[in-house]
Amino acid sequence: MTGWDAVLLVGAGVAGGLTGSIAGLASLFTYPALLLTGLTPVAANISNTVALLFGGFGSAASSRPELTGQARPLRIWGLLAAVGGMSGAALLLLTPADNFARIVPFLVGLAALTILIPRRRRPAAGGVPAMLSGRVRPVVAIGVFAVAVYGGYFGAAAGVLMLALLLFAGGDTLPRANAAKNILMLTANGVAAVGFVIFADVPWSHVLPLAAGAVVGSWLGPKVVRRAPATVLRAIIGIAGLGLAIRLGIQAYG
Repeated sequence: MTGWDAVLLVGAGVAGGLTGSIAGLASLFTYPALLLTGLTPVAANISNTVALLFGGFGSAASSRPELTGQARPLRIWGLLAAVGGMSGAALLLLTPADNFARIVPFLVGLAALTILIPRRRRPAAGGVPAMLSGRVRPVVAIGVFAVAVYGGYFGAAAGVLMLALLLFAGGDTLPRANAAKNILMLTANGVAAVGFVIFADVPWSHVLPLAAGAVVGSWLGPKVVRRAPATVLRAIIGIAGLGLAIRLGIQAYG
């Protein structure tokens, strides 16, 4: 890897950490950058997961104000996210990702459309978050597990899927849903990254500069969400997600 490759990865890490902590679109910048440095798709995916784990710590630390009162649901969904991330990592190491990659554009596009659909915020009854109600709990449980499996297996735009799920089922504000997304994706990616470090060959020369940039970008992301107009931010996230879905579709079927 050349010095210019390292500069590219640091810059991609900053952009990925920023967009990832805001919208779950880190791979829009980080994954292509890893491919440009000469890594194979599987090696790039492994490097991406391990590097963005460091960014996940930054976004989680910066999201603390929005995490107030979310400890109970995050304990429940965090366990499911951990099991899902572990399952996804095992699938990546044991099976080819080509077939699954063909489904990715449709999942990302659906998530982006879900974020774009306007909805009223549903007030939580009795101070209990709506995502804990009996009506949506099984749906959210299955969704969190499925997104975590996908995150550990392939990962591109997994944060968009998780954010769309939490906004649809949780009835909470965008900053709070985004903070919960950051914690759940940190959990899923963390378990997957540990599995990759133990059982796969991680190209650390690529991971470290990408991780350094991701820490900086992910620390800034929640601060942007906290101050930006929610409607505008939803539109930007949704449109960017649709763009990524089209790009992934071209790569998968082109």
